[in-house]
Amino acid sequence: MKIAIFTDTFYPDINGVAKTLKRLTEYLEANNITFKIFAPESENEEYVASHIHRFKSLSFFLYPECRLAFPNLLQIKAELLKFSPDLIHVATPFNLGLAGIHFAKKLNIPLIGSYHTDFNQYLNYYDLQFLSKFLWKYMNWFHHSCSKVFVPSNETFNQLKQHGFTNLEIWPRGVDCKVFHPFYDKKTVRKKYGLSKKYLLTFVGRLAPEKDVYTLLDISKSMPADVNTNIEWLVAGDGPLRDELQENAPNNMRFTGYLDGEQLAEIYSASDLFVFPSPTETFGNVVLEALASGTPVIGANAGGVKNIIKPGVTGYLCTPGNVEEFTNSIQKLLHHDSLRIQMGWEGRNFALSQNWETIFGNLLKHYSSVIKERKYPKYA
Repeated sequence: MKIAIFTDTFYPDINGVAKTLKRLTEYLEANNITFKIFAPESENEEYVASHIHRFKSLSFFLYPECRLAFPNLLQIKAELLKFSPDLIHVATPFNLGLAGIHFAKKLNIPLIGSYHTDFNQYLNYYDLQFLSKFLWKYMNWFHHSCSKVFVPSNETFNQLKQHGFTNLEIWPRGVDCKVFHPFYDKKTVRKKYGLSKKYLLTFVGRLAPEKDVYTLLDISKSMPADVNTNIEWLVAGDGPLRDELQENAPNNMRFTGYLDGEQLAEIYSASDLFVFPSPTETFGNVVLEALASGTPVIGANAGGVKNIIKPGVTGYLCTPGNVEEFTNSIQKLLHHDSLRIQMGWEGRNFALSQNWETIFGNLLKHYSSVIKERKYPKYA
């Protein structure tokens, strides 16, 4: 099996799409499956790999980490003819995704797509709601040629189905439970970040409007005084709103900047609660990472997050933007240590079942079925 992946973001870019695709290619490589990636140039020129073909690009205004590439079509065609892929996987709906669709049709190569980002929800946070109708029309057109369209959650599946998408399949996300676990030395982590209060509350994510970080700020400021004296906040991530958030944050909120790997995992592990108000997630990778770390999650009852959190078992779901609901849920768990600890272990047990090997193995079965169907079509 030979796979050509067309994406407008890839490692070392910092976002969920890039991380997922990097994991996928690591799995393909470990299983001796040949692949080629067509992606925009990276700002980190230190990362060079022979299986990646990069193209000049500009950042996309709604999501600067996802870039608009200027693909060289002659070069792509030559590479594809030389590589002769069995399947083309388009992961993003921008220029390189369009190039992937073009050559799948032109060279008669089986085509599948994956839907990662709810750009329609993003429009609400950039005063661009008037583009919604045109966006859905484009997204339908873009994915129409795909034999299968993979989505990360049931919520996203239902949303796309309501908008006329067909051939949908669930491709969930996993978590590395060897990296994200509850067993880091919490005292060492607290000392590292100068934490001294009883409880640690954490947020991880891009500091941008679509993550509803203003609600996070309001939650931190709405905690009753007697509770607030016992908590500290760590905000891990970077983005266009970081300076503004730091300027307006309460004294007990600290910003770490972007973290990953064990640096990030140890923060999850040392936290008492993970608070995530973002309503725009198609999945919510950070929610699963927190659960794997034994940390209950209080999240927005929206998007893919609502399919990960089991209310009352691994955390609570709150109405998006409802500061009072978030605040009450936080207080409830801080006042009931045994319930919070039990939720943490339930979250860990759930995360252990979300195995990347199984998830990617199922994806490969879908790859194979699409390839086989093209070679041996069913006739009525």
